[in-house]
Parts: sequence; structure tokens; C-alpha cells
Amino acid sequence: MKMKSQATMICCLMFFLSTECSHYRSKIHLKAGDKLQSPEGKPKTGRIQDKCHGPCISSSNCSRPCAKDFRGEIGFTCNQKKWQKSTETCTSLSVEKLFKDSTGASRLSVAAASIPLHILDFRAPENIKNVAQGIRKNCPLDYACIIDVVKSSEMTSGNIAFIVELLKNISTDLSDDVTREKMKSYSEVANHILDTAAISNWAFIPNKNASSDLLQSVNLFARHLHIHNKSENIVNELFIQTKGFHINHNTSEKSLNFSMSTNNTTEDILGMVQIPRQELRKLWPNASRAISIAFPTLGAILREAHLQNVSLPRPVNGLVLSVVLPEKLQEIVLTFEKINKSRNARAQCVGWHSKKRRWDEKACQMISDIKNEVKCRCNYTSTVMSFSILMSPKSMTDKVLDYITCIGLSVSILSLVLCLIIEAMVWSRVVVTEISYMRHVCIVNIAVSLLTANVWFIIGSNFNTKAQDHNVCVAVIFFSHFFYLSLFFWMLFKALLIIYGILVIFRRMMKSRMIVIGFAIGYGCPLIIAVTTVAITEPKNGYMRLEACWLNWDNTKALLAFAIPALVIVAVNLIVVLVVAINTQRPSIGSSKSQDVAIIMRISKNVAILTPLLGLTWGFGIATLIEGTSLTFHIIFALLNAFQGFFILLFGTIMDHKIRDALRMRMSSLKGKSRAAENASLSPTNGSKLMNRQG
Repeated sequence: MKMKSQATMICCLMFFLSTECSHYRSKIHLKAGDKLQSPEGKPKTGRIQDKCHGPCISSSNCSRPCAKDFRGEIGFTCNQKKWQKSTETCTSLSVEKLFKDSTGASRLSVAAASIPLHILDFRAPENIKNVAQGIRKNCPLDYACIIDVVKSSEMTSGNIAFIVELLKNISTDLSDDVTREKMKSYSEVANHILDTAAISNWAFIPNKNASSDLLQSVNLFARHLHIHNKSENIVNELFIQTKGFHINHNTSEKSLNFSMSTNNTTEDILGMVQIPRQELRKLWPNASRAISIAFPTLGAILREAHLQNVSLPRPVNGLVLSVVLPEKLQEIVLTFEKINKSRNARAQCVGWHSKKRRWDEKACQMISDIKNEVKCRCNYTSTVMSFSILMSPKSMTDKVLDYITCIGLSVSILSLVLCLIIEAMVWSRVVVTEISYMRHVCIVNIAVSLLTANVWFIIGSNFNTKAQDHNVCVAVIFFSHFFYLSLFFWMLFKALLIIYGILVIFRRMMKSRMIVIGFAIGYGCPLIIAVTTVAITEPKNGYMRLEACWLNWDNTKALLAFAIPALVIVAVNLIVVLVVAINTQRPSIGSSKSQDVAIIMRISKNVAILTPLLGLTWGFGIATLIEGTSLTFHIIFALLNAFQGFFILLFGTIMDHKIRDALRMRMSSLKGKSRAAENASLSPTNGSKLMNRQG
């Protein structure tokens, strides 16, 4: 009785489905010119619903039915008064279609009587929970009975979602005894939706975790794969490859090599998984297995959970390599060839965290980045089994910044040389008091430090870290670090002199003591910091960056040895400028409007002069450290600091009236000497002497 009622229910449901579908399709009126997609992927002409055409109101939504023989709907969202496709659930696949008899008769499923009503809803893809029972009855040895149906289906978003759910269910319910044949059939199904032709349709799947589910399902299924030979190529599809081998305590260092194309026209991209010998020693003497799976296109569709609304915010720039290893093995070495071989395409080694559904930078550490090949050391865990390289978001590659830096440094170096020449010409006339003497000592040492630092910076920028000597690069970094720190510490000493001049009026310090303190602060402190930094980080190979001759950030954070002192000094000097501005104001009772304007002008002048001399422009560097900062801040920072030498010449030398007066006197004295020499050469005495010599 129970079986009869179930059969009756199925017949009723099938009748309802067929009548409802035909009733719904009768509402769609076709006309020439409009296009719909047929199941075979060929365009058909027809008319779609008017409500998804023409102008629209922002953020409003609408939907239209799929083409003939497809269930589901296509969703649209209004963006800038135009309808744009946002979601699609059009599917031609079903549980019924997966399991057809060779005679042509069809059946819903082995467990069709237990299918819930919502699965038969033509407007959404089926929740294929009973596929496992269908496979067990039709093709339990190799799962081959589903391949042809899947591979002949059109790669719509709905079909992709259906196949992801299919693979997910197989991984959950049929992964107890995975053979080579089962893995090959499973991979053929996955290969269909990883094809380059399907990539664009992944974006319209309502479930944004579909790509992550696919990766996790493949990894889960591969965990139960049995390997019979010592080493074997298990799967060799265009968009998914699987290799494996036996390993034990006595195995030498092992590696798995992959060569795959991201599309049908480009050259193959290489990838390699290596298990270090020290890791293999952790294994028991009895044999274990190591399996690796390579995906050339999966990186283009993986969506990070916290960045779902952003289209590819961190592009994957290599193969995605999954590994299945014994629990005792924790560290592996992976080599990736870059897909984007641009000079500015910096790499970042990452692992996919299956629970957080995002790339985890902490899972990997970069070993090298040489000639478009990146080597990473990664930690393998049950939640981080897949690895790749991203195009690093940290570098802002813009030609404008390069031009500004190049031009600015050239102008800065010429300005600093001119500044030192002027100081040498007027030195004896301007160093009258102890304060003026120390002021010019500061300016000279600031100019020397910045000039030397800029020269070392240029050497470091043109240094090839891959082709040239490592020790030379370390030396370049050390001197760049030291002289840039000297620049900041001399600017700090100048700020302390200003405070000293304001606060201490009656008691003055001896010149010799001031010089000792100045050189101790200006060169002693930077030397201690620079030597300590190289001594701590260089033994760990964490002093220099892999891609440039500058302090490391990713591994040891050695850059903090420059950033922290510089920013602290900038903060102290900012306080000094505020003190000077307050001290300059000195309001008096009954002051006129013109006097107030004069005070404001005097304050502005002092701030303008002190800003470059005390390094306040480096404060813009804080904004550039924040990820995603506007290009405007980077341009401002580059302009202010590349031209700092010019600003020191302008505000520290040319705008100083005492230097201008001393320069005029020097020039006039030089002119006077030249005239005297000219007159002496033309005097009668010299003429008679010349005639006597000729005679």
C-alpha cells in the first residue's frame, strides 16, 4: 500500500512538472531579432520579458526565464540605469538525465520516491542527494555512467553549480575506496567545468562558495586515492592533473612536476612539489603515499569569502597545487612559474585556507623569485592543502612615480652639490656665533647625508639582486640605511638646537661640546642601529629583499629599523615646529589688523622653511604604507621627498638673508680682485717692463 502511494505521488509530481513547464513556456512569445541560448549553445531568436529591458531604477532587480529545455531563471540588477546580468540558475542537467538505461527508457533515480518536492522545482537546480545510490547501482567500479551526460551539457552557470554539487556529494558519500579509474572519471567531470570556456560563467552562480567547494571536494576525494605502483600519473586532463608516489622513511627527496596551459594558445606553465629529505625522515618505515593535483585555471575562479563583491582583487599568478600527504609531514617546497611575466609582477606565496575560504599569507614563505620562477616553503595542514602565488598587492607600479623619482633625485643631487658649494663660499662670514656655527654645521651634514644616501639609493635601484653578488647588495643596503638614518638624526639635532635657542637665553654651551653631541647624535646613533640590524637579520638571510637591494619586510621586518626612528623623529620635529609657531605669534594688546597679517606671514614662512629641513614631508609616508591608498598620496610623497634636496637649497640656503648678503660680498670681492688684477696688467709700469724684456 505504501509503495502504491509513493508511485502515485511520483506520477502526480511528474504530471505537475510537465504541465507547469508547458504552461509557463506558453507565456513566452517569440519574435525575430531577440536571442536566447539553446541547450546546444547555439543562439535562438525570441523575445524576453519587457521588464528587463530599457531604463531602470538603480539597485532594482528583475528576472526572466531560461531558454527552452532549461530550468531556472536569469537575474538582472540595475546599474547606472542599465540592466546587467547578476545571477543565473539555468540548468539542463537532472538526476533523471544522469542515469538513463541503454534501452533509452529513463527513470528519475534509484531513490526517486524520496526526492523532496523542491528538488523538482523547475526554477532551481536539483539538490542531488541521491546520486550516490544511482552510481552504486549503475557504475560502482568507475563512475563512468555520468561522464557522457556531463560532458555533453552546456557550460551554463546553473549546470556548473549542479556539477559542483554532484562532485561534492560523490566526495562525501563515495570516497571510501577511490581507485585510479574512479579518480579519472571524477576528474573528467571536474575538467568540464574548469575549461577556459566556462570561467566567465562562474561569476553568475548565486553560491559564491562554489569554487571553494569544488577545490575542497577534489582534495577530499584525493585523500582516499589508492596508489599501487611506486610512481604514477593518475589523471592527465587539460585542466586537472593528478600524480602520486609511494614514500617512506628511507625515501630520498621526492618531487612531482607539472606542465599545464592556462588556455589553448599559451605556452605551458610549470609547477613542482618537493618533499624535503628532513621531512621524509619523520615517516615510519612502512610505505605511505604522496599525491598532488594541479589546476591551471582554478585560480581565476576562486572567490575569497571576505572579498566576494570584488572581482579578482588578488590575481593568482601560477598553477594551484594541491597536496595530500601523511599527517607527520608538515613542510613542503613548491616552485611556481609566473603566468604574468611582467617585470613589476611581484609574487606572494600563499595557501588556501579551506575553513576561512581565503588565501592565507602566513601559510607560506618565499624562498626565491628568480627569472619568473618563484620558490615557496609552505606548511601543510588538514585545512591548508592547496597553494599558489598571487600578484602582490603591495607594489604600486606606475610610470608616473618612476619619472618623478628619477627627475627629482637628479634635481636634488645637483641642488645639494650647489648648496655645499655656497656654504663653502660664505662659511667664514656666516659662522659668527655658536648658534649660527652649529646651524650651518647641521645644514652641511644634512646635505652631505642626503646627497650620499641618494647616490647609494641610485646604486641600489640599478642593482640586480639575482645576477650580482649578495655581499655587494648587503653593503649597498647598509650604507643606504646608515645615511638615510643620519639625515633624520641630523634633522633631529637641528630641531633640538632650535628648542635650545628658544628656551635657553642666558647660558650658552661651548662650541666643542655642541659639536661632540651633534656628531654623536647625527652619526653615532644611526651607526648603532644599522650595525645592529645587519648583525641580527643577515645570519637568518632576512636582511635584504629578494627583489631589490633594500631592507627586508616580508620575513624579518628589518625595514622597521628605518621606519620607526624616522617616524619618531618626524613626530618630535613636528612638535618643535608647533612650538616655533606659537613662540612667533606673541600677540600684543591693541595690535592692528596689519600686524596680525604680518604675524601670520612670519609663522607661515617659518613653517615652510622648517618643514623640509626637519623632514616633515616624510610624514606622508605613513599614508603610503596603508594598503589600497590612493595614487595621489604616492605622487605627493614622491614629489616632496625626491625634491627634498632642492627644498633644502631653497629654504635652508637661498632664503637665508645672511647667506645672500655674504654671497653678494663674496662675489663683489671676487669682482674687485679681478678688476685689480686687470688694471695691474694694463698699468704703464708693467708696459715698460714688457718693452724692456722684448728689447
